[in-house]
Amino acid sequence: MTTSGDALARRLGLGDAVVIGLGSMIGAGIFASFAPAAAAAGAGLLVGLVIAGFIAFCNATSSAQLAAQYPTSGGTYVYGRERLGDWPGFFAGWSFVIGKTASSAAMAITFATYAVPEPWVKPVAILAVAALTVVNTLGVTRTALLTRILVVLSLAALTVAIVVGFTHAAPTAGHPGSPVTAYGVLQSAGFLFFAFAGYARIATMGEEVIDPARTIPRAITTALTIALVVYALVALSALHALGPAGLAASSAPLSTVAGTADAAWPAVVVRIGAATAALGALLAMIAGIGRTSLAMARNEDLPGWFAAVHPRFRVPYRAELVLGLVVCVLVAVTDLRGAIGFSSFGVLLYYFVANLSAWTQDRVHRRYPRVLAITGAVGCLVLVVTLPVVAIFTGVAVLLVGLGYRLIRLRVRR
Repeated sequence: MTTSGDALARRLGLGDAVVIGLGSMIGAGIFASFAPAAAAAGAGLLVGLVIAGFIAFCNATSSAQLAAQYPTSGGTYVYGRERLGDWPGFFAGWSFVIGKTASSAAMAITFATYAVPEPWVKPVAILAVAALTVVNTLGVTRTALLTRILVVLSLAALTVAIVVGFTHAAPTAGHPGSPVTAYGVLQSAGFLFFAFAGYARIATMGEEVIDPARTIPRAITTALTIALVVYALVALSALHALGPAGLAASSAPLSTVAGTADAAWPAVVVRIGAATAALGALLAMIAGIGRTSLAMARNEDLPGWFAAVHPRFRVPYRAELVLGLVVCVLVAVTDLRGAIGFSSFGVLLYYFVANLSAWTQDRVHRRYPRVLAITGAVGCLVLVVTLPVVAIFTGVAVLLVGLGYRLIRLRVRR
């Protein structure tokens, strides 16, 4: 239960909510996950994109109707507690926190990879995390404003990349790349799901949205639809320009696409767009994780110290400052592919609980057929087990740490 002194302020409208969702997806997906998806499935990544998009749609419908019934901070952590019980809620919240913390590290590395030469990638990524953590602690309206600017710049750069990709081709564009197998396609879908995970970010900020029962479902479905169209265009143009093998081999694939043009300026524009897109995703992720941590701390599933809301800026500043520090450490010790795999593991389990929660809703609160919820739950589990083995084992270990913490805390309280 929150009081007026620790409640967050409702300041976000529909446009702000859509932009925060787009800022969470664009950058995370387009500039980071297409290369590992191509390495897993070759040209089959297009099928993987369809699978990931369909599972994301199922998850989005579940998240939208749950957010309308429970318009408070915490997302599926709250939904799991309300619909399934305390342990499933904690499982979802902990999965979200660890998965999106890894996502934040991935976005910081992506930003620096496009922005600076290789020797400077890690230091610049850490500086970016520190700067955006400070921005988030200054208030949610500043977060929405900066995300809006970054999304506009990113979409402009993507337009350039798409045009160049459809009108130019590298000499190696005809190389087939990895063979297309069912397992590889499903693994590519798991990587590409990382690209869609931001569509429900606004659900974790339900306590700050104006008219949440109406705004949140519209914002989630609108942001997902826009992202799906953009992703499809980028995937087709990148495959046309580079081919599956060239796309898999590039550390900055859209810059490589732009480099096939006769002029130098498209590559410059795309690098700027990639950097701003990654910053937008990182900014929105820090905000979302902070709100979930706030909700967990309010219920004592994380230390109560994290539940503090700044008296002036009305944000969970302690949670966000600690998160920023953890992400900086991850940036220093991990690489991009590992961060994406681990992130997908946590986020897919988070949405697994969301789908199960939506399946239990009664007819009054159900806005979509129940079959979408069960399909989304099964799809999430299928994609989890096809992720790289290292990501699965690491994810299970970190999950057990969180579950063990909660078990010990409950026994100590008794």
